[in-house]
Amino acid sequence: MRPPLTGVRVIEFEGIGPGPLAGRMLADMGATVTVIARPQKSAVTERLGGAADNPLRRGKTLVLLDLKQQGAVSTAMGFVADADVLLEGNRPGVMERLGLGPADCAVRNPALVYARMTGWGQSGPLAQAAGHDLNYVALSGLLSLSAHRGQRPIVPPTVLGDAGGALGLAFGVVCAVLEARSSGKGRVVDGAIVDVLGMLGGIAQWVRSSGQIDGPGPSPFHDSPFYDVYACAGGSFITLGALEPQFYALLLNKLQLTDVDANAQYDEAAWPALKARLTTLFASQPRAHWCALLEGSDVCFAPVLSMAEAAVHPHNVARGSYSPDAQGGLQVAAAPRFLPLSDD
Repeated sequence: MRPPLTGVRVIEFEGIGPGPLAGRMLADMGATVTVIARPQKSAVTERLGGAADNPLRRGKTLVLLDLKQQGAVSTAMGFVADADVLLEGNRPGVMERLGLGPADCAVRNPALVYARMTGWGQSGPLAQAAGHDLNYVALSGLLSLSAHRGQRPIVPPTVLGDAGGALGLAFGVVCAVLEARSSGKGRVVDGAIVDVLGMLGGIAQWVRSSGQIDGPGPSPFHDSPFYDVYACAGGSFITLGALEPQFYALLLNKLQLTDVDANAQYDEAAWPALKARLTTLFASQPRAHWCALLEGSDVCFAPVLSMAEAAVHPHNVARGSYSPDAQGGLQVAAAPRFLPLSDD
């Protein structure tokens, strides 16, 4: 099948992290992405990525250009004039000072979608402050949900904030391109990571409104025995998420906990004792034992895998989710996937 964004032309002024990831998402969907990159590596890129090829440049055409040199802005504007989308990840005001801001580009290309990837957004008290993934997740309120009551929150590096922001910006780009193609008028997409996180937290906000998280009472997501991470013998971990009554009943059956009343799943007073019992039970056997017993069933179970283990898990292998690259790293398949609506 032809990728859905075939024919969409993107000029990406390369930043770090979420902007390039958004560009790769668009490239993976078929867009033609030309990256205007500084000749020198940034300190963060060199430290985090090392000497290996940058996987965020996958599927893109690279143009090295120092925008501080004479004539470079005119060269860059030539690319912008023929583009559907401009994607940049600088602090607010940087592109304007270079002469490549939205108003400058609109003169050459009034239908341009101007996508801006920042942490805090184009306006607000924090707009000019430096920040990174962890800071944006913290301010959105979502970081607090990663901690058990009274414990220290922790979030996987770049996954929620930077990647969530990239996905939000890519979504905004596609929305704006659709509108520009019908109206002939472009617009600025203000892709603030902290805003996207607030939007992605919609389910959590809904659950919070019923008092089941972020409140004084016990939470099924933090305090219950049926939704948690448990340590296994040997140091590995597994996860349970048996929120529905039928899944919880099946879990009790498979664990042979015949003395536990499945109908009392939400008896909060009984949670601490049952959680302690499950903690001891899961610690008595290695992860492989629990995978053999529970994986693939409706108890809502998965092992906690390292990134290397995830690449060779049978489910991910069957779907072709990961493939090794020339440097020994992992390439991740584009998502979401597209299938024919019918066999015709």
